[in-house]
Amino acid sequence: MTENQRIWADSRDRLIRAVSSLGYPKELAELLARELRSPRAIDRMTSYLVGVRPPTMEMIVDEMLAIRADTEAWRAKIESSEAQAGYNNWLRSEERMQIKQ
Repeated sequence: MTENQRIWADSRDRLIRAVSSLGYPKELAELLARELRSPRAIDRMTSYLVGVRPPTMEMIVDEMLAIRADTEAWRAKIESSEAQAGYNNWLRSEERMQIKQ
């Protein structure tokens, strides 16, 4: 098992324990882990479950959706910043200066 796989497995296992401690099935935790898509997001979900101990499955799913939305917004911001940096570099490039003349 690679280091990355071990990190994923550890995060997933902690999430499974947190979900099970609330009385929900292991399959819910596995679904949450797949939907969250990263160990950092999984750990954030686990912290929520341990700290808040939500009383309903709906609250758990709502938090998972909120975490995913935050993650997607962050990714979109990074992509936009990278695209803007590339565009700015092109504006200052020699290639553009030659086209402009």
